[in-house]
Amino acid sequence: MNILISPETFKPRLWTIRVARIFALAAICLFAGTATHAEYAVMRSGARFHITGYEVSGPTVRLHLEGGAVDVAANDIVRFEPEEIFQADPVIAKPVVALNGPYAELIRVAAAKYALDPLLLANVMAAESNFNPRAVSRKNAQGLMQLMPETSSRLLVKNPFDPAQNIDAGAAYLKQMLNRFDGNVELALAAYNAGPDRVVQYGGIPPFRETQDYVRRITTRVNQGISPAALPAGTTNVQFSASKKSPQTRQ
Repeated sequence: MNILISPETFKPRLWTIRVARIFALAAICLFAGTATHAEYAVMRSGARFHITGYEVSGPTVRLHLEGGAVDVAANDIVRFEPEEIFQADPVIAKPVVALNGPYAELIRVAAAKYALDPLLLANVMAAESNFNPRAVSRKNAQGLMQLMPETSSRLLVKNPFDPAQNIDAGAAYLKQMLNRFDGNVELALAAYNAGPDRVVQYGGIPPFRETQDYVRRITTRVNQGISPAALPAGTTNVQFSASKKSPQTRQ
């Protein structure tokens, strides 16, 4: 038995296929090849980075910043926003605070790489070393982010007194603490200062005055949008110059 099917029978199916192909082509054009224009990359951490473009390559996105480019994990990016959307949505958008302290460009690059708020990273650095790249604590924590030698070794830091290497490793370690404590900034800061084992032991911020002051000072400054600058030499409001203990292995 022969079954005759009129050409009209294929029209809905052909229309569906054509639409699917159009959407596929649009997706390819959007993500492939050269950098795509965008104004802000909105990170899962809540940070926003002003970019000149971006490129998607599998699970990695290359963000083009004014000072260069940095590769970040695609799942750390929530969305891209044009500048006018960012300005028109002040309730949802987190204000972009211009860093005006030392090592601002290195901080921005490391923050973008590890999906951190650059203001948080800058304030941790200020508390740890007062932006002194040669700082060494009594427990031998070293450099701008006060890395312990074991941490530097684990993070493949060849020279802990090199600002770029130290900032990158410190940002990586801070990101590890945020991941370990489910994005809780206060617990991550407590872990950076007192050690993650102490945070687990006490089920929260340890009852050390130094650690509690450290967490409160940094979170307050970040929430107020304060970009830190180097304090005068000899100030006691800096961790390494006071009774600073190892941030990674405090006992």
